[in-house]
Amino acid sequence: MFLDLGMPGMDGYELARRLRDAPGGAARVLIALTGWSQAEDQLRTRDAGFDHHLSKPADLDALDRLLDRIHASAA
Repeated sequence: MFLDLGMPGMDGYELARRLRDAPGGAARVLIALTGWSQAEDQLRTRDAGFDHHLSKPADLDALDRLLDRIHASAA
């Protein structure tokens, strides 16, 4: 799942925590895709349960490599 961090109402950090706590949450791959990319933001995404943190605008080659790695690890 790709999640933005700066969403209205419930931010991406809280959504990630809730998704992790839900049944099957450990099996989900959570990717932060955000403009918030300082070291502190990356630490917060990891603490919230994200597997990966990508900065906007996402580099399409890096995104492709990440998806290949995720697919290979799931096989």
